[in-house]
Amino acid sequence: MSFKIDLNCDMGESFGNYVLGCDYEVMDEISSANIACGFHAGDFMVLDKTIKWAIEKQVGIGCHPGFPDMQGFGRRNLELSPDEVEKLCTYQLGAMSAFIKKYGGKMQHFKPHGNLYIMTYTKAMNGDASWAEALGRAVLAFDPSLIIMSFAGAPTKDIWKSMGLRVASEVYPDREYNPNMTHVSRRVPGAVIKDHYRVVERAVMMAKEHKIVAMDGTVLENVEFETMCVHGDNPETLQGLQDINKAFKANDVEVTPLAKIIR
Repeated sequence: MSFKIDLNCDMGESFGNYVLGCDYEVMDEISSANIACGFHAGDFMVLDKTIKWAIEKQVGIGCHPGFPDMQGFGRRNLELSPDEVEKLCTYQLGAMSAFIKKYGGKMQHFKPHGNLYIMTYTKAMNGDASWAEALGRAVLAFDPSLIIMSFAGAPTKDIWKSMGLRVASEVYPDREYNPNMTHVSRRVPGAVIKDHYRVVERAVMMAKEHKIVAMDGTVLENVEFETMCVHGDNPETLQGLQDINKAFKANDVEVTPLAKIIR
């Protein structure tokens, strides 16, 4: 039996002379790239070359909009109105689109970054769909054929589907989970899993068994998802992805472009 999933990674997060990750090499190991648009990370030079590489390597291009918080890497909360959230995303979609057009490519998906992503999910979980709807409106106005990524098990999936959007649920083998399927806060020691072999084991379990073991030992079963994210902002990412791909091949897991999974 063959299992098909998309493998995505956050990219284009370098800035000027400051290099983060090894995007060019990592693109050989993934099927989708979430590319920063210059707000939480990246700049116009980095955006240009990262999109060029993705098109050359036939990797699905995703807009990865974040808060205008480069110092905090988009991982600090900003209280914005839904209208501000919508236009924040529209601005970044437009910037990315210009570079994609330059190289004759096509945008595949949209994935919010960091605390824009987390706050949207948290608000929706607490009954406030305003930010999720704002993101949905930005995508629909730009290109309704785009795939929007949602945390697996999140209420945002249903919100976006009800708006007529194509939605892909995602999981993270390198992040610890709470029993309610939320991520353990990065402020908690061990929330980001550094053990290389454990990340690979979790990736295979997620792909084959659709299970996640939460930080407290709770086993979350029947987790529905189509894409898996491995963070690109650490020096071990390339080796980690290479080993995940080797383990996938040994376990009949096929890395497949997201556009071929979400119809």
